[in-house]
Amino acid sequence: MTIKLICIGKTDNSALQSLIEEYAKRLGFYIKFELELISDLKKTKNLSEAQQKEKEGDLILAKISASDVLILLDENGEQFNSVSFADYLQKHMNSGIKNLAFVIGGPYGFSDAIYTKSSGKLSLSKMTFSHQMVRLFFIEQLYRGFTILKNEPYHHR
Repeated sequence: MTIKLICIGKTDNSALQSLIEEYAKRLGFYIKFELELISDLKKTKNLSEAQQKEKEGDLILAKISASDVLILLDENGEQFNSVSFADYLQKHMNSGIKNLAFVIGGPYGFSDAIYTKSSGKLSLSKMTFSHQMVRLFFIEQLYRGFTILKNEPYHHR
């Protein structure tokens, strides 16, 4: 199975980017992982929130195939502790899917087309974080989940 994390915009904080790269590298020891960045939309001043979500939605849909299982990182999604999230990952791996794609949307969330295509929603917290920090937190939780599944000590440090 391949896990993809699809994000709108780049990480412009070099410290965060360095940590994202570190955890993505570590994650590669357990599973094929791809971080796919979609460029921020240009000339958004004349676009409504709905139009911006629609355009971002089209770009997200272009990054996934029909067989991908799409999970949205959404504030209204299901919350897990780290062990339950590891179990969630294991269930997806056991299901035989080829690609599990998680998506961090743009500043206004997701279009209706993305919600329709998705197979579920996850929330990292009831708190709000910057999209750049969510990338780091999520990739670290993926890594933690795999160390839990392999009974490695990282989770209990």
